[in-house]
Amino acid sequence: MSDPQFTHLDSAGHARMVDVSPKEPTLRRAVARCDVLMEPETIAAIVSREVKKGDVLSVARVAGIQAAKRTSDMIPLCHPLMISSVSVNFEVGDDRITIEAHVDCIERTGVEMEALHACSVAALTVYDMCKSADRAMTITDLALWEKTGGRSGTYRRASEVAGSKVPDSA
Repeated sequence: MSDPQFTHLDSAGHARMVDVSPKEPTLRRAVARCDVLMEPETIAAIVSREVKKGDVLSVARVAGIQAAKRTSDMIPLCHPLMISSVSVNFEVGDDRITIEAHVDCIERTGVEMEALHACSVAALTVYDMCKSADRAMTITDLALWEKTGGRSGTYRRASEVAGSKVPDSA
């Protein structure tokens, strides 16, 4: 690993928003994933749409999309971006829901934080809507899986190359 350069600090060590104005806008994409671990009975209630608060996955999808659009409001040094598209998808397993967020834009800076924010808020929404039935739910493994565009090029998580399953549009 090379020596990291923390660009959000000025020469005096103070936080700053990075100046991206010299960069050319390019197509940027980021993919993030996380898991919400829960009891099989909770999964069954979500799938059968028997959760009293409503359709969990539909509400979580909209929450994730909203979160991507509002990332700069929550993460202090993020640039506000004109996002082109956001999708939030789910893979329902026996004891977990895997959430995957895709975010695209044509900008001067990447959308990694927007994808991570979308994923985490979708997961928190699942938790909120199901917590009365399953307080032991755990949100885990939030990570960037892919990033394309910009000067640093493409990044793909190693286990994705090994054939990790991508959630479909549940």
